[in-house]
Amino acid sequence: MARDGRNIIHLVKDSNGRPIRMVDLPPPSLKRWVPQRKAEVVAAVREGVLTLEQACARYALSIEEFLSWEETIDHYGVTGLRVTDIQHHRHH
Repeated sequence: MARDGRNIIHLVKDSNGRPIRMVDLPPPSLKRWVPQRKAEVVAAVREGVLTLEQACARYALSIEEFLSWEETIDHYGVTGLRVTDIQHHRHH
């Protein structure tokens, strides 16, 4: 668990079970965000690989957008980050 009590998303990148690292993150020029890539960025911030500010600057995200990804993961899991699921969650 993170210091504030939230569950940390652990993403395994290889058979050795390495935690996420900068080299594992999506490229800054990324145009198409799939749930797994969003989860990687959230995990990187939670694990201290990037600060929230660095992640937002690197990926041209607003803090609100990043926090919405984080909240969605906490409530619905990574699959909740699919665009159609996000739209559904916002209407309910």
